[in-house]
Amino acid sequence: MSINTKILLGVAFLLFTGTTALLYFSSDVFLPLFIAFALAYILNPAVEFMERRGIKRSYGIIAVFCLAIILCGGFAVFFAVSITGEFSNMQLNLPAYVQHLYEITPAAVKEYLGVETPDKLFLRVNELLQQARSAAPDLLKPLLLMLQKALTSTLGVILALLGYLIIPVYLFYLLFDLPQLKAFIESYIPERFCPVYRKKLSEVDAVLSGFVRGQLSVCAILALLYSAGLYLIGIDLAIAIGTLAGITFIIPYVGTILGIGLSVAMALLKFNDIIHPLLCLGWFGLVQLLEGTVITPKIVGDTVGLHPLVAIVALLIGGQLFGIFGMLLAVPVTAVLQVFLNSLAEFYRTSEFYREG
Repeated sequence: MSINTKILLGVAFLLFTGTTALLYFSSDVFLPLFIAFALAYILNPAVEFMERRGIKRSYGIIAVFCLAIILCGGFAVFFAVSITGEFSNMQLNLPAYVQHLYEITPAAVKEYLGVETPDKLFLRVNELLQQARSAAPDLLKPLLLMLQKALTSTLGVILALLGYLIIPVYLFYLLFDLPQLKAFIESYIPERFCPVYRKKLSEVDAVLSGFVRGQLSVCAILALLYSAGLYLIGIDLAIAIGTLAGITFIIPYVGTILGIGLSVAMALLKFNDIIHPLLCLGWFGLVQLLEGTVITPKIVGDTVGLHPLVAIVALLIGGQLFGIFGMLLAVPVTAVLQVFLNSLAEFYRTSEFYREG
């Protein structure tokens, strides 16, 4: 290895280490930029589609922005109206919920809590409400202290807020300059490595697009199916539970477990029988069967290709290290790593060490 090559590798290592440290210690500043980059990656195919149709890129970006705002705004209005109506119905059914909850509570638990009769239960609830009202001023003290600490670093708060407010600006410039950014990065790749670079970049793009765009589409379809099924079964908060289960399905297995737990609990409280909880379980099972055999294979395909056990371990490690944010990134990051591990395995199998003898 020549001296120049060693110097370049050393500089590259220092740049990588410095960039990693900067990202770690300035995560609050770079998080909005990361969100904008993720949104740009999702919306870029639509912009490129318009560009191929002869529409100027800047006009295509504005059109995609407007369409995204209309869709998100329409969904937000529909969701807000639906949730408001569902909570109103739930409030009307609340006395029946309390009665059903009292009926299914074991006698030993009732005796321990001192609510052997429904009247005692309502008295106990009123006592808890009175205690909550009297404790409200005391509960405000920690909140005021937290606000005081937050306001001591006013500049940091303003910068963080400003960072999130200018996400659309980040997004516009990232979408506009994405082709130039790709060309800029490729200009630093040695010519002899360009074919390998383009091949791996294509594989990584296939994996990420399959997960990000495909998984978001799967989540939307599942939210619609869950909500419709629970609504037909007669579960209160059907749209809220179905949408929550669909959205959280972006973290594999979490959305399904959450949706089953909430829907079964609401079915028990409202109907006080075994039929409706079984209907909820059956509907979630049927939707999951469709997801595994039809929806995901048709939309996502085999681009991610992670074994379920690997996905579960990745989720646990991501959650342990970085919390919810780590769980969100665990599967796509592991899938990208798998692309390079497959290349390493291919290199090993073609090496003299593996083939000799």
